[in-house]
Amino acid sequence: MDYQVELVARAFFEAEHEDFSWDGEAELVREEFREYARNAISLLDEDIGVLLLALQRATAEEHPDRSRMAA
Repeated sequence: MDYQVELVARAFFEAEHEDFSWDGEAELVREEFREYARNAISLLDEDIGVLLLALQRATAEEHPDRSRMAA
């Protein structure tokens, strides 16, 4: 699975559903947010790098264990 798509999809989900866990959500719902992410990435094209960098930093700050695992 594409890391960029997953990162953006998770951010979209968490922005809309603050009280729910991405990891505990049904695959059908996660796939819906991945589609939103693919569309956003496609629309942003070259500017997506700035968004992804910000999301990676935010994810690392919120979940330090997850960023170590990805390294």
